[in-house]
Amino acid sequence: MSRLGSTVGMLVKTVLPALAGLIGLGLIIAWLSGAFIEKVQPGRVEQQPEKLEGQSTEQVHEVLKDYIEEAVGTLKAANRTEVSSKVLATIQEVTVAAGDLVKEGDPLIRLDNSELEARVQQAEQSLSAARAAAAKAKVDFERLEKLVARNATSKSEFDAAEVALNVAIANEMRAEQSVQEARVVRSYAMITSPRSGRVVDRLAEPGDTARPGQPLLVIYDAASLRLEAPVSEHLAVRMKVGDRLTVHVDAVNRTTKAVVDQIVPQADAPSRSFLVKATVPRADDLFEGMFGRLLIPAGQRTHLCLAQSAVHEVGQLQFVQVVRDDNTLERRMIRTGQVGMPGRVEVLSGLSVGERVIVHEEDAESTPADSDAQTSPNDDSGNGSGTRSVDESAGASSSDSQSRENGSPSAAGVPQ
Repeated sequence: MSRLGSTVGMLVKTVLPALAGLIGLGLIIAWLSGAFIEKVQPGRVEQQPEKLEGQSTEQVHEVLKDYIEEAVGTLKAANRTEVSSKVLATIQEVTVAAGDLVKEGDPLIRLDNSELEARVQQAEQSLSAARAAAAKAKVDFERLEKLVARNATSKSEFDAAEVALNVAIANEMRAEQSVQEARVVRSYAMITSPRSGRVVDRLAEPGDTARPGQPLLVIYDAASLRLEAPVSEHLAVRMKVGDRLTVHVDAVNRTTKAVVDQIVPQADAPSRSFLVKATVPRADDLFEGMFGRLLIPAGQRTHLCLAQSAVHEVGQLQFVQVVRDDNTLERRMIRTGQVGMPGRVEVLSGLSVGERVIVHEEDAESTPADSDAQTSPNDDSGNGSGTRSVDESAGASSSDSQSRENGSPSAAGVPQ
């Protein structure tokens, strides 16, 4: 009996602490999981829609306007020259640097002419020898000519003297031409500017070896700059040489007229575009390689117009408050396009004609709802009066960035 009691006592001592620990651990886990915290009962809470309470509203309406497509390109010089040497020689001096203006005939690079000078002297000495030989042959011929007249020598000796004279004269002429050639080659030691323009790249330094055909300097005529841009084929087929278009250079914020002087008569298959080259007027702040936009009239279209202050931006998202038929408000996401007249913006998606939206009070007073309602192509609300519309000068719009991401040569103005 005592043995059984001791066994039970040992079990109680070992099992009860373990059991108490498990119970405590279970309670801690339950507390951490929120078992003892009051929870919100499941269900749906209806949110009361906001109602129209005296805010200014405006109807979404259509506007007919001329629209412009942009073809992005690069300014390049039509007259671009790579200056190189005609002889193999060491460069002794480069007289210009990148950015310098030069005139036709100005010295640019001086080469080592010691070897070329030696060739000139060698050719001159050969000429002296040829002249002496020709003079001796002439004397021999004249002497034999007199002897033949007196029948004092044979005809064959006279013929040989005549041939020797002709050979000597030919050698003298060849030596003279060799001297001229050597002098011309010697003149190649001074490289001069082939045209007036600006040095845009210096590719050689004193001590370098100039090789025939290797570019040493690059010169372009600043008056021959033109914008080269790939234009979508549906626009290029309607263009012709001589058309006057508008070019905008973003870096200097310059907008100028350009004349189409070349349309490459071959389409690029991957991009479905033609390369169009338009000459721009000379300007001191325009340089080769700058980014530019060719603005091309592309017809007319209708678009939805809205007060710009009605649009609320949250990050990159755009929202408006739309008034329903029961005067309740709905927050709706939209997508806008180009900016029209001051305070107006184009709506690409999210709204329909006739819907009412909330606008700020100051916008409703400054730009009434019917200010864009004209459907005339010349209406300023669409800014379609020629190529100087706001749509053109507004720079890159949302549709511009989207079309460039898609690899299209024509950026803005594509109907959405």
